[in-house]
Amino acid sequence: MDRVLVTGGAGYIGSHACKALARAGFVPVAFDNLSTGWAAAAKYGPLVVGDLMDRAAIDAAMAEHRPVAVMHFAALSLVGESMRDPGRYWRVNVTGALNLIEAALAAGCRNMVFSSTCATYGDQDGVMLDEDTPQAPINAYGGSKRAIEDMLRDFGASHGLNHVIFRYFNVAGADPEGEIGEQHEPETHLIPLMLDAVAGRRPALTVFGTDYPTPDGTCIRDYVHVWDLVQAHVLGLRWLLDGRDSRVFNLGTGRGFSVREVIEASRAVTNREVPVVMGDRRPGDAVQLVSGSRRAIEELGWEPAHSTLAQMIGDAWAWHQGGGHPRG
Repeated sequence: MDRVLVTGGAGYIGSHACKALARAGFVPVAFDNLSTGWAAAAKYGPLVVGDLMDRAAIDAAMAEHRPVAVMHFAALSLVGESMRDPGRYWRVNVTGALNLIEAALAAGCRNMVFSSTCATYGDQDGVMLDEDTPQAPINAYGGSKRAIEDMLRDFGASHGLNHVIFRYFNVAGADPEGEIGEQHEPETHLIPLMLDAVAGRRPALTVFGTDYPTPDGTCIRDYVHVWDLVQAHVLGLRWLLDGRDSRVFNLGTGRGFSVREVIEASRAVTNREVPVVMGDRRPGDAVQLVSGSRRAIEELGWEPAHSTLAQMIGDAWAWHQGGGHPRG
């Protein structure tokens, strides 16, 4: 069975990707420093505890497992932190990716699926974002991801590194079978924060900004179910293994929801009120990020079948009620 090295494979999206890869007949090898991931989530193949800043550790993993491809999820990803400490994001995200690319090529692995972000587009009010929309990131997180995209193109031209780039919109939900889910410490994403407030694990959900130029004053995002997202990654991997050219795909549903709409959907799913307090806008937050692309659907045959607010919140709620990954 072909092996795939999954960086960040013990994290939220990476662990779901490992499950999807195993279901598709691959052996996922999770490579994770466990700074934000959970060893208990790396249950679908081997776990290599290592850091992308350590080139020797990547070389050793490549030599031991000889992957046919790499799925690269590992990154610092907090927009607010990237505004306060941009150097950390440029250093860790970009240098880590460079180490990974060079190690993969040195090992003869020339297929990479990369986890990018719609944050590379910046804040383009009223624009339905597709893969040809100019990239203009407004924070170091988005900037570092765009730089990695540029690296992939450069190494594609110089060394034949075949790659698929996925620019995500907002990922939500949990494994529909309840085996893994979203668990960050500290938590920063809207839906798990909201469900923690519903369950009494935090006093209230803070809504950051109610004066955006949107119908209800709160910012708008395009949400995609994590299980749908990782199915796209398996399709992207097969795209590369079939010998097709490098490609960029947006992963979103084309439908945006405001923060207030997500809160209302939570009330319907959980049958509980969401305690809310209003806060100021956060630096670096865009007004609206919504995909205007059908490329993944038309070219990859991707189907975001689980990406309704009701299912994303429902699956996340079931996971949160189950208690999450064990500590330690």
